[in-house]
Amino acid sequence: MSKRNGKMKYLAIGAAGLIAAGGLALDATYQIQEQEQAVLTTFGVPKAVNETGLHFKVPFVQQVQKVNTTIQGFPIGYSMGNNEVVENEGIMITSDYNFIDVDFFVEYRISEPVKYLYTSEQPEEILKNIAQSCIRTVIASYNVDEVLTTGKGEIQSKIKEMILNQMEEQDLGIQLVNITIQDSEPPTEEVMKAFKEVETAKQGKETALNNANKYRNEKLPEAQAQADQIIQDAEAQKQVRINEAEAEVARFNAMYEEYVKNPETTKMRMFYETMEDVLPGMKIVIDNGSGVEKILPLDSFSGDWKTEEDTSEETK
Repeated sequence: MSKRNGKMKYLAIGAAGLIAAGGLALDATYQIQEQEQAVLTTFGVPKAVNETGLHFKVPFVQQVQKVNTTIQGFPIGYSMGNNEVVENEGIMITSDYNFIDVDFFVEYRISEPVKYLYTSEQPEEILKNIAQSCIRTVIASYNVDEVLTTGKGEIQSKIKEMILNQMEEQDLGIQLVNITIQDSEPPTEEVMKAFKEVETAKQGKETALNNANKYRNEKLPEAQAQADQIIQDAEAQKQVRINEAEAEVARFNAMYEEYVKNPETTKMRMFYETMEDVLPGMKIVIDNGSGVEKILPLDSFSGDWKTEEDTSEETK
């Protein structure tokens, strides 16, 4: 029994060894088919392998990832399986504010496997987003008749050129092969109604903004004119006050000069002028202290003024 058990043990070890050797042999080789490329990673450093046939690698040290380099594709605006409309992709607006349902098919291939695997997590999704953006930009520059009939070839060409430029900037290892319009038709009534409501709301917003800007543009010049008028009136009032003050100063200086020459006469003249202003149209009674009273109509002292002695001389 012990000899049989020993033989069975050796057989089991030998079988395990053969299995391990076979596993190592399998892990040490890989096959690259036509329309296929591989990325060989050694300690995290990738390297592209594009020669077809059998290749060798270090087991458990080097890892291999294969990519399909044939032309692949995806739809935009419809589902590949049941051909149903995908509204958030296919419904768009034209330059003449009409809605249209346009389906596209994008063809691409993997041109640089290393960049494809390591530049981004979802390069196909990035390509799809770029394609949708370019499609909407170009469609928005054509009217609905051109999209439905005569402008399809030109639209496809412009979209392709725009996608190629953006993909070159992204450098994802994917090459756009072609993009074609599969179908174009007006959308369903429900979708058109929803989009029209959105467009009406946008137009309402624009109208409100335009009205507000118009009101502002109308009121600002008026307010500015009022402000300018107030400033001009204030300047005029300031100048009037300055002129009046200067005139008062000149008058006071002239009066002072007369006062210096004839103080008593000037004081009497000022008194009479003041009384004339205070009591217009009244006669003044003058008592010289001797009991003799005189009633005199007083003329304005603004003109030539004469004393009582001067009047008596003229009478004689």
